[in-house]
Amino acid sequence: MQVRTRHTPAYGVARLLLAPGEAIQADYDALLSASYGVAIDVRPRGGGRSKRVQPTLFTAPPEGGWVDVAPSLPGEVYTLELEGITGWCVTRGSTLAASSTIQFDANWAPFRPMFGAEQGFLDHVSGQGSVVLSSCGALDVVNLEPGAAITVTPACVVAYTEGTQTRLRAISQSMPQSMRTGEGLLLDFAGPGQVLTQTRKPQAMIAALS
Repeated sequence: MQVRTRHTPAYGVARLLLAPGEAIQADYDALLSASYGVAIDVRPRGGGRSKRVQPTLFTAPPEGGWVDVAPSLPGEVYTLELEGITGWCVTRGSTLAASSTIQFDANWAPFRPMFGAEQGFLDHVSGQGSVVLSSCGALDVVNLEPGAAITVTPACVVAYTEGTQTRLRAISQSMPQSMRTGEGLLLDFAGPGQVLTQTRKPQAMIAALS
């Protein structure tokens, strides 16, 4: 899969260019259009993914094809290229599309110190191929040198490299907290590592638009 983006940064669209017979996975609700002949197979919803995501397999015909996807809120699209060694931790709902060779795991063992037995607001993404992410607002790439640290509200985290040191903590014991949404929590990151953040909070933007 090759990815071509347009209309960024405010209203990003990703065109996924598919080789003959190539299959990719994407959120059906993100589909804008596809070249004629691309097969669309809507899959049953998985328990580890957001209920709002309808996983779909798009397969190119013998002559190849393309699929256009875009996020529902204004923002950028950004492509991660995974080499099969280093994985990423991605906020659930931030993935627009991925190569069929990419695996998603909400129960990744290193999440347990943060979330315990619960499924949190993150998926571990691994494998070899492309992952197309969306941000609400602009996307910032934060490169953390060894010893450097930042604190980010979970609502503004898009993704981070799996080797980045992380700590999840409550803002205040008097505030309601949710492991599934990140409400009332903060994420501390320490380098080395890379963190992708978004400049707007999705739920706040949805509330403002409605």
